[in-house]
Amino acid sequence: VIANWLLQLTDRHKRWGLVCVTGTFLTSDAVLEIKTGYRIYRELELYLRIKPRSRIVRDHSGVLDAPTAPKQCCPMDFVSDSLGDVENKTFNVIDDYNRKGLDIEVDLSLPAARVARSLEQIIAWRGKPSAIRCDNGSKYISATLVNWANGQGITLIYIQPGKPTQNAYIERFNRTERHEWLDLHVFDSLEQARQLATEWLW
Repeated sequence: VIANWLLQLTDRHKRWGLVCVTGTFLTSDAVLEIKTGYRIYRELELYLRIKPRSRIVRDHSGVLDAPTAPKQCCPMDFVSDSLGDVENKTFNVIDDYNRKGLDIEVDLSLPAARVARSLEQIIAWRGKPSAIRCDNGSKYISATLVNWANGQGITLIYIQPGKPTQNAYIERFNRTERHEWLDLHVFDSLEQARQLATEWLW
């Protein structure tokens, strides 16, 4: 019974490791001893390869400001992927307070005007944030987006060049997106990529 449950769970969530799997057992009605579950998990060879982390000595980067309420600050960033022989991009926006994904836009090109349109859609659905944190990419520093933000009364907070840790929440979201969604699929069309993005985001 436990083996069948483990196989079903890991087939449905291919990137889940032992902690997530046993956590699901403990929160469900199933009764599972951790040692028994771990033994069966190992015998079925379901464990994921753990990539060793390289420890880098860094200067103190300071404390990342933690918001105290929703919509105080919404970071945004791009992630590149491939659609056949063509590069496509995903535009991600989250809420710093609860790490909730607000929107994922997928397209071959996402100019500043398209970014502003996506942000307007988020405002219509979720409400207006006080500030937006982003890097110094050409789309973010363009007059189109700066003028849009000024018109909306939204502050654009730019991180220092080469300091992605100053926008750590969206960087972590990007990693999770690539790990649980982008790397698991080969897309045949933009429509398919958008549909999978919507399902994953929900």
